[in-house]
Amino acid sequence: MAIDFPVELAELESTLGGIEQVLDLPAMRAEVSALEQRASAPDLWDDQAAAQQVTSRLSFVQGELRKVGSLRQRLDDLPVLVELAEDERDAESLAEAEKELGELRHAIAELEVRTLLSGEYDPREALVTIRSEAGGVDAADWAEMLLRMYTRYCERHGWGYEVYDISYAEEAGIKSATFAVKAPYAYGTLSVEQGTHRLVRISPFDNQGRRQTSFAAVEVLPVTEQTDHMDIPENEIRIDVFRSSGPGGQSVNTTDSAVRITHIPTGIVVSCQNEKSQIQNRAAAMRVLEARLLERRRQEERAAMDALKTDTSGSWGNQMRSYVLHPYQMVKDLRTEHETGNTAAVLDGEIDDFIETGIRWRRRQQTAA
Repeated sequence: MAIDFPVELAELESTLGGIEQVLDLPAMRAEVSALEQRASAPDLWDDQAAAQQVTSRLSFVQGELRKVGSLRQRLDDLPVLVELAEDERDAESLAEAEKELGELRHAIAELEVRTLLSGEYDPREALVTIRSEAGGVDAADWAEMLLRMYTRYCERHGWGYEVYDISYAEEAGIKSATFAVKAPYAYGTLSVEQGTHRLVRISPFDNQGRRQTSFAAVEVLPVTEQTDHMDIPENEIRIDVFRSSGPGGQSVNTTDSAVRITHIPTGIVVSCQNEKSQIQNRAAAMRVLEARLLERRRQEERAAMDALKTDTSGSWGNQMRSYVLHPYQMVKDLRTEHETGNTAAVLDGEIDDFIETGIRWRRRQQTAA
């Protein structure tokens, strides 16, 4: 079936024009100018944390402007390519135009999803915690599979990540793991992954080869910033140090460098053992604790609002995705109904379609509410 180029191009023009309005390109250019001035200040690196924040934000906004500018140029050039191909009846050039149209459609759709991330904390980096739940050793193995899936997703996108803590299970897999995703909008993007993930397969740990259902929970929190004012009094925390350990309890550290912090008023416990020194582990554990306390505050504020107004947005923090490896192959999102039979690709980190449909689903829920 022949592609109706005028219709397709008009739709893309409308979508990209809407994106440009939402992003507010003049405001982004003004922000770049202001950040460049700050970045050129001779005393910039007197405060390394603030300097890192300035340079990271500058790099991100510049990248976004380049991305939008490139898409705009490609979309403006495509009608010329189509016209030349049709005038000369050049099948090869027409095929090239069709390919470019498909790539543009995909790239613009990805950028459109980014514009849907307008929540207060969406632009932030993310803290992701994975915990094994019901299912015994299979659940621990499943939690480790999810850890690999998310780190592979980060690698595919060029996102930096740092594992803060892994608690290994006795036989196989992990009890839990916490890692930071160091990329702009990581929280807004990955927050739709929060909830319970269910795996159905023939258990590799069952001598009789029976089918096993196991569960793992994914928690996604925004990384705290200085503006969050999460002051934690020293008398409200207890800090314990212990020796780091790896799989099977084998020592991977000969000093007591691992740190466990307990927030006494709430009972929240966090730990970090993957840094080289006790000071580094304590700093990382405090960042996780601050993120947990910020989320607790957000939940309390949300509960107070819900008492005044019924929340009809629905909960996406419970069971949200099913991964079936036997008797058939399928991964299905239970909220959006999006599914695929390519389970191997999903478990290797190709979850973009699930995340995109999840973000669009969440926006519809919020709009309806």
